[in-house]
Amino acid sequence: MDWNTAIFLGLSLADLLGLVFVIGTVWGIRLMSSPTTAVSGNLLGAVSMTGAIIVTLVSENIVSVQILWIGMAIGGALGYTLAVKVAMIQMPQMVALLNGFGGGSSAIVSLLTLLGPVAIGPFEKVTAVLGLLVGAVTLSGSLIAAGKLAGKINQRPVIFENQTFVNTLAIIISVAAGVRAIMVPGDGAMWPSIIALIASFAYGVLFTMRVGGADMPITVSLLNSLSGVAASVSGLAIRNPLLVAIGAVVGASGLILTQIMCRAMNRSLGQVLTGKTTVAHVKTGGAKGVSEPKKAVGKKKPASEEPDFISVARAAKKVIVVPGYGMALGQAQGDVKALMDKLEADGAEVKVAIHPVAGRMPGHMNVLLAEADVPYDKLY
Repeated sequence: MDWNTAIFLGLSLADLLGLVFVIGTVWGIRLMSSPTTAVSGNLLGAVSMTGAIIVTLVSENIVSVQILWIGMAIGGALGYTLAVKVAMIQMPQMVALLNGFGGGSSAIVSLLTLLGPVAIGPFEKVTAVLGLLVGAVTLSGSLIAAGKLAGKINQRPVIFENQTFVNTLAIIISVAAGVRAIMVPGDGAMWPSIIALIASFAYGVLFTMRVGGADMPITVSLLNSLSGVAASVSGLAIRNPLLVAIGAVVGASGLILTQIMCRAMNRSLGQVLTGKTTVAHVKTGGAKGVSEPKKAVGKKKPASEEPDFISVARAAKKVIVVPGYGMALGQAQGDVKALMDKLEADGAEVKVAIHPVAGRMPGHMNVLLAEADVPYDKLY
């Protein structure tokens, strides 16, 4: 069977099946937006991606290439091991690491497209260079983010003198080298491509080191978006519709989520990436014209007259639970669910309010509460 002969509207069997798998994957992502259909969506996406891999192997006549099967076996075993052994508290660094793997894969595909034996046109060169630059930034930035989230790297913003200049220089070098790789023919693109790769990798490290731990959810969301952008442009370079479509979905949704999270933190993306905060540091003590706040005057109620938490909770008719990173750190989602059940048994209406940047990754609280079987309709 010839997989690449046009059979319908100029499309081959491989193209048609690829289109079906693209639709299946995108539909699976849509189903995952609702808790009631999330499992079905996840399964549909997995089946579609598996089908796309099989069609690619068969249509490109590379089924017999042993190293591909070895690589897939290693990747599958590693993925299964991580899925089984990684605790829920470690999920933020896991997500960051997977973002890095996606960016690294796109960078490798783009680099091989640029340096491969097959001549490519100007469009393929431009998109391959873009995939290389964005993929390298995503890989290095995600590795640093994962290290910070895991506590292996200092979570405080790392800022040194002239850092903005160094960051700008890394961008200029990577772009200039990328343009050079586009302009020169054949083997002449090797060294410019390598220089662009190194400079982009360095920039990813530099910009992520400036971000503090509290802002890491925004950074993870941005890196997730960049991994989608890298996949999409590398898909354009090798003319793979699945990569283009799925990468575009991930890139666009990630950018929207990043913007929402920045607004929730009352910060711009630039402030987050440069390690700046919106809180001004005010020096106290001895400053002229600055007076200490006056202490409240009045009688303090005896401790016995203060209402305790239990009596207040039992008397409450409406309760809102606001979880944060402490719940994740203490793995207390089960206790929160038990408290909610107890309050509801006493006749209270209980809901959960989740801040867009709560935790250490987008949707961190949602994942933990879902693990504890908290109904999704109680979250807002």
